[in-house]
Amino acid sequence: MHTITIVGGSVAGIRSAEALRAAGYDGRLVLVGDDVHRPYDRPPLSKAFLDGGVDVDGIGLLDAEEEAELALDLRLGATAARLDPAGGRVVLADGTDVATDGVVLATGGSARRLPGTEGVEGVHTLRTLDDALALRRALRDGSPRVAIVGGGFIGAEVASTCRAMGLEVTVLDGLPLPLAPVLGPRIARSCVDLHAEHGTDLRPGAAVAGLATVPAGPDARRVVGVELGDGTTVKADVVVVGIGITPNTGWLDGSGLRVENGVCTDAGMVTDLPNVVAVGDVARHDGRRQEHWTSAGEQAAVAAANLLAGRAQATFRPSGYVWSEQYGRMLQLAGHPSAHDHVDVVDGDPADGRFVARYVDDRGVTTGVFAMANPRQFGRVRRSELGRPQAA
Repeated sequence: MHTITIVGGSVAGIRSAEALRAAGYDGRLVLVGDDVHRPYDRPPLSKAFLDGGVDVDGIGLLDAEEEAELALDLRLGATAARLDPAGGRVVLADGTDVATDGVVLATGGSARRLPGTEGVEGVHTLRTLDDALALRRALRDGSPRVAIVGGGFIGAEVASTCRAMGLEVTVLDGLPLPLAPVLGPRIARSCVDLHAEHGTDLRPGAAVAGLATVPAGPDARRVVGVELGDGTTVKADVVVVGIGITPNTGWLDGSGLRVENGVCTDAGMVTDLPNVVAVGDVARHDGRRQEHWTSAGEQAAVAAANLLAGRAQATFRPSGYVWSEQYGRMLQLAGHPSAHDHVDVVDGDPADGRFVARYVDDRGVTTGVFAMANPRQFGRVRRSELGRPQAA
């Protein structure tokens, strides 16, 4: 291959570039990204970047030396409009195109929004650097009351950051117990208890009906609260919506690729076209998308090897590793547990907010390991027990 084009400039795209070079590819490497900023890491956007602990320079994915080693042809602020496999082109929104022999799809996703909130001042999502900059400005404007719609990891991280800034925070989640479908009720309860411990008002089972707004100028409105299905209103000057993402696949219409809530791939991250692979949040492998920072790197290594080979030789085996920082504590999960697995606490005590637990299925196999504020023991248990049957 003389030219490989990576579409998407976040961690999945950068890790793909690194994997291609590490595998010996020395041809032209083009990276097309619709973000005008140089590639940056997203996890700090809800934490250290949001509270001002680090700035733009502290979240870059590549320094000057690393970028030079990759010899990337960076096309920043360039939106891919169409994939033309027959013509070997990635067509850009400005009418230009990139002639290419292989393509890595790493376009990620866009933050979901509440219906009817477009253009309402004070309503934010958190997906991009520009999102984080806008939210950071809003949080520093006096002492705003903050309502967060969505009690998953992103919502919890934003709540944690806002509380550390001394702000009044309410988290609204539609589930009776947030995170329970992923972590199971016992571990989810430990995570939820962190909110109350740090003064966050968590409202489980809260159905959001709409927004309360007031005029903010000609043809403009500003949020003043979130209206709930029970008729009550949570007062808020800033509303953060963290209800997941929609994969960025619209530009692939007519490409011949299967798209079903993401770009469908085989076990090697290869699409229906052998010279097109998909990685990161946009890739749908084994019937699901892996929306995790770690998965992006794991997939990139496999996809790069298979793209260069021209067929699927390597197989993606997800580690299932996820982490989150909330209220000064590190939460870590590895493996692929079911919410119905039995949970054994093997170190510490959930009541103390520092523990390690393992998930065990009905065969006696450890399917997952979770830790709160105990990274050393988490690593030990993960290495020694994950995927292994328990001793009789």
